[in-house]
Amino acid sequence: MINQLGVDLPRPAHAPDEGPLDARLYDLVETRVRRLFTDNPIAATYFGIHGGDHLLGDASRDAVEHEIAQDRAHLAAVEALDTAGLSAQARFERDLELHNVRLALFESDEIRRWERRSQAAGDIGDAVFALFARGAAPLAERLARITDRVEAVPTYLEGSRSRARGPQVAVWQQVERRYARDLPSLFAEVREAAEVELDAAGLGRLDGAIADARHALDDYLAWLDDSLTAATDDWPLGRERYGELVRLRGFGDLDADAILEIGWDQLRVNAEGRRAAARELDPDADIQTAIERLKADHPATFEEALSGYKDVMRRARAYLIEHDIVTVPEDESIDVIATPEYLRSVMPFAAYFSPARFDADQRGIYVVTPAVDDDPNAMLEHYWASISNTSIHEAYPGHHLQLAVAARHPSLTRMLTDAPEFVEGWGMYSEQMMREEGFDAGPAFRTAMYTDAVWRACRIILDVRMHRGELTPDEATDFLVEHTSFEQANARAEVRRYTYTPGYQLSYLLGKVLILGLREDERRRRGADFSLKAFHDTLLRNGSLPISFHRRLLAGEG
Repeated sequence: MINQLGVDLPRPAHAPDEGPLDARLYDLVETRVRRLFTDNPIAATYFGIHGGDHLLGDASRDAVEHEIAQDRAHLAAVEALDTAGLSAQARFERDLELHNVRLALFESDEIRRWERRSQAAGDIGDAVFALFARGAAPLAERLARITDRVEAVPTYLEGSRSRARGPQVAVWQQVERRYARDLPSLFAEVREAAEVELDAAGLGRLDGAIADARHALDDYLAWLDDSLTAATDDWPLGRERYGELVRLRGFGDLDADAILEIGWDQLRVNAEGRRAAARELDPDADIQTAIERLKADHPATFEEALSGYKDVMRRARAYLIEHDIVTVPEDESIDVIATPEYLRSVMPFAAYFSPARFDADQRGIYVVTPAVDDDPNAMLEHYWASISNTSIHEAYPGHHLQLAVAARHPSLTRMLTDAPEFVEGWGMYSEQMMREEGFDAGPAFRTAMYTDAVWRACRIILDVRMHRGELTPDEATDFLVEHTSFEQANARAEVRRYTYTPGYQLSYLLGKVLILGLREDERRRRGADFSLKAFHDTLLRNGSLPISFHRRLLAGEG
């Protein structure tokens, strides 16, 4: 069906046991997707829906409250469907839709972080970056749409202020202040590209839009500064609400205390693994000396580091195919670029942006951060062994491959599922699995892998303890530096992000532990018929689901 968004929205094929309510369920899901993409044009752009590329959307309180009300009505309608009238496939999709919307409503209507965290400057940066970095249309056309969005900046910033209620959270406002301060650097990159793409009229319009946006950002920065005079440090969820978040995430019988225990256990196990791998490099060196030597073996320049990231990706992709580890689609591709300046303070290492679901151009974007706050020691984080580990995690067979395959599933519910324990867990699982299969498996690479796993174990511990109110950001930063040997600037940037992403940071290593558990369960269940490639392909083609839902599918449900 061609809808008002200008794209053909898919839905699952008719089930053999199709029920009379299957179509009703899929109609409800599609209606919600249409609404979300119409009301949130920035998100639509990231999914490759371009009818609203000229818009930023409505940032006001009224718009958020309207979305909450609409989601509550949608939840009631899906809950009202009689499961007896649904096929097994549709019952599975209904359960997943209920999971998605209940979790979204908990975030938006219970936690209500949007009332105490301003994020308009970050939204604007995302809106511009999504058009600037992707080639869904000729650059001149995208620059015209960017101009439209930059012209809308003053209205968007003004509307966003209406969200604020009560004291704003100091650390979150400081993050937003950095976004607002750095955003003009992104405008400057756009302006430089426009010099050779736009005519005089187009350039004049863009210049006027940037000038107005800068003035609006100056006013916004003053407002942020004013909000900081009465800001609070009271941001943790607390034990009860954090426990409810964990329950809604669908981790099975794991509660926050059990997850914290996994974190401490994984910290111990991976620290021991790191010590053993480091002893292979030098049996007489202590762990700190071994890590310092590893970090000292780094590219001379960031440009050389980028080449190193690209080389590992190419080798890893070829290795997957040659060793028949997982199916790699022929038409996927990925670009590696330096992290835009406006994102560096909240992405201190690397990150991945998946292909836009509905674009013909299915390139992923892998960003790598040169430095945080111009840290002169930044190249120490781009050491050769870490470059290998990070590229496995972010690209092959990590995020890029997983998300590129997931995007091929026709379910709109799966498209909107937020399950970082599988996405980030798969990235971490990939790091270990590739070493098991012999790729870059020497002691330097394994030391880097265990070092990253120690970091992710710290994330589990800090996620739980920070959001239950048991650790301050300064204490968390010291803990991270102590166990990971991160540079102080990178650790501070990490912890800043942890404060507003409860339940996300624990997803990395917890997800890996859960995926390894799935693999062992499948190995026992299938015995001699177990195929590692078939296991991987089954997980990837089913999409980015909570692992509890993957378990159901592996058991033959849905």
